[in-house]
Amino acid sequence: MALVEEDTHAPAAHGGADGPGAAVEVSGLRMRYGDSEVLAGVDLHVRSGEVVVLLGPNGAGKTTTVEILEGFRARSAGDVRVLGADPATADERWRARLGVVMQSWRDHGRWRVEELLSHLAGFYAPYAEPGRPKPRAVPELLETVGLSDYARRRINTLSGGQRRRLDVAIGIVGRPEVLFLDEPTAGFDPEARRGFHDLVHGLADENTAILLTTHDLDEAEKLADRILILAGGRVAAEGSAEQLAGRVSADAEVKWTRGGQRFVHSTPDATAFLRGLFADYGDEVADLEVRRAGLEDAYISLVNRYEAGGAHEAASAFAEEIR
Repeated sequence: MALVEEDTHAPAAHGGADGPGAAVEVSGLRMRYGDSEVLAGVDLHVRSGEVVVLLGPNGAGKTTTVEILEGFRARSAGDVRVLGADPATADERWRARLGVVMQSWRDHGRWRVEELLSHLAGFYAPYAEPGRPKPRAVPELLETVGLSDYARRRINTLSGGQRRRLDVAIGIVGRPEVLFLDEPTAGFDPEARRGFHDLVHGLADENTAILLTTHDLDEAEKLADRILILAGGRVAAEGSAEQLAGRVSADAEVKWTRGGQRFVHSTPDATAFLRGLFADYGDEVADLEVRRAGLEDAYISLVNRYEAGGAHEAASAFAEEIR
C-alpha cells in the first residue's frame, strides 16, 4: 500500500469501551516551566487499535504531552503508563515497542534512504520477543510510504514532502505497538495525505495504538476514533467528531434562494422547516443547502473562549456546555 492510494476508509471504532485494554494511561499529568503551568491535570487513555487525536491552539501542550509519553521529557507530576511502564524510567526494550514521528529531526543527509532504514531496522532485532513480528522489510516499507522510487537517493536530496514520508517510515519500521505522530502530514500534498490516512487505518487494524497531534481539523475528523481538545492545560472536550459537533450546537443552518434573493435560517428541526418551506414555495426554492455544526465549529467555539476569557475559565465553561 503506497501513500498514493485512494482513501476509502471511514473512521472506525477500533478501540473504545469494548476494545482491548489501554496501551496509554495518563492521570493528573502536570508540566510546569518556571512559573508557567503548561499542563494542569491532563487525563487520557488510548486503547490498542484506537486512533486518538489531540487538538488545541499553539501552546496548549500537545507536543509536551506527547514528549512526556515518549520518555523524552520529564513531567512535573501525575501518573503515566505506556505499555504498562513509566516512560521516565522505562528501558530500551520498552522503547523498541514504540514508534515516534516527531515534527522535525536531524537526519544523516548523506545516507541513502534504504540504507538508513536498513540500519535502523537492525536496532530492533536484539529486542525481538516471542509472538512479536520482525521489523518491516525495507522494500515493503518503502512501498508503504511511497518512496520505492527514491530508495537509492541521498536524504539531503529529497523534497520536504519526501523527507516527511521518510519520517513516517522510520516511525513504523519496528512495527510499534504504540505510535506517536506529531503533525505527521506537514508537507504532504493532498494525494499523499489520503494515502497516509489509509496507512493509519491499516496500522490501527493491526492493533497499533495511535496518538496523533494535528492542526488539520479535516484530518482529525477522518482519522480519529476519539478527539481530545486541550485548552488551559486540561482536556476541555473529548469524544468523536460527531459527538463534539452535536453537543455544541443543535441548530442546523438552512440556505436557499427564491426569486434571485438569498435566505438563511437557523432551526433545531431542519426536516420540519424544509417541509414547510416547500409547502409554501415549491419549485421557487433553489440552491438549497443544509449545514449542521461540525468539528470546526466545536473547535472554534473553544478556541474563541480560550483567547477571550482565560484558559481555565474557557476550558471549564466549554466542558460544562458539552456534558
